[in-house]
Amino acid sequence: MKQKGQLIKDYFRKMDRSFFMDRYKHMAAFDEAVPIGHEQTISQPSLVLEMTLALDVEKDSKILEIGTGSGFQTALLAEFGGQVYTVERIEALHKRAKERLDEMGFGNISFKLADGSAGWAEHAPYDRIMVTAAASEIPEELIAQMAAGGKMILPVGASWSQELRLIEKDAEGNLHSTILNQVRFVPLKGKYE
Repeated sequence: MKQKGQLIKDYFRKMDRSFFMDRYKHMAAFDEAVPIGHEQTISQPSLVLEMTLALDVEKDSKILEIGTGSGFQTALLAEFGGQVYTVERIEALHKRAKERLDEMGFGNISFKLADGSAGWAEHAPYDRIMVTAAASEIPEELIAQMAAGGKMILPVGASWSQELRLIEKDAEGNLHSTILNQVRFVPLKGKYE
């Protein structure tokens, strides 16, 4: 039987990134971030895969995603996780991602149009949290919404350069932070901009 990481990689390789892009489809095969409008991007594929593997999603994981964007990362989380709660602040992206993911047949995704910096408290706690925009500091609201034993991936830092961090919360509620990579994401709007 294949290991979970290999299953994720195999599924990821079969994903058609161009399906998640309305413009610049000719750039879908390149391993780089590509504009999707509204000053947002679809992240480079290798980084999406790295973040997904590091989040260590389980089949029964309740997942919060901040920044639905194109829906590309959401599809990967929904394929390997339990219920996915995804928040997007830009209405046009929110609607288009929902259309795409509905077309793919996912029935385990809940969508919210809102400022994601405050998370989605009514469904907390979450086993896993994926943040796809850079915060100036780790949002307290998201820490509060993590379950004991939970994990969160997020970029933290200034607009020109950030650290991709894995935040883990142990059974006692203590936090452990690991720097995974140096990255550059669009900024998280709202309180942690």
